[in-house]
Amino acid sequence: MKVKTQSKKVNKAWLNDHVNDPYVKLAQKEGYRARAAYKLKEIDEQLGLIKPGYTVVDLGSTPGAWSQYVRRRLSPTGAAVGQLNGTIVALDILPMEPIEGVVYINGDFREASVLETLEKTLDGRQVDVVVSDMAPNLSGIESADAARIAHLVELAVDFATHHLKPDGALVVKLFHGSGYSDLVTLFKQTFKVVKPFKPKASRDKSSETFLVGLGLKKSG
Repeated sequence: MKVKTQSKKVNKAWLNDHVNDPYVKLAQKEGYRARAAYKLKEIDEQLGLIKPGYTVVDLGSTPGAWSQYVRRRLSPTGAAVGQLNGTIVALDILPMEPIEGVVYINGDFREASVLETLEKTLDGRQVDVVVSDMAPNLSGIESADAARIAHLVELAVDFATHHLKPDGALVVKLFHGSGYSDLVTLFKQTFKVVKPFKPKASRDKSSETFLVGLGLKKSG
């Protein structure tokens, strides 16, 4: 006789999926802090975004899996430590354990003072790639959540417009649902090439998707 509550069943099912998830196992084996590393890896392998010598900004970086992946791409030997050919600046509202060679800024990207700190850290250097895994705390109210998601994506696009090299790239996480088509339009107005991505490491049940913008259109 089953007397389990629905929530316990759901939690158990999630935990079971998580423990048996091939990407979770791979992350543990390869030393990544989260399975999210494989989302960026797949996008990068298809589009060749991240190359040695590049300056990369990682927005919404905690726990650090994307920065770890970028760090290995900028290492002459693909190593997690040691020599680094390039610059990585990571930013998140949540604390992040240090990663060798990664400059980390703790702050809210929506605040002007935090953006200023990031700009000072870049010290006039143009950026090759901006990656954003930023996501707001979701309330469950679709219209409010869509607005919060859109705001973060718009901020990332604005930052990219001002700091990317002309042939640079922006990768953002967003969600299918209300506001999605407006953000695709914004990307198409900003970038020469726009590619939507649903990496294999994104869970099937998730509405999460990624947009990649390549090459800035000249403004005006």
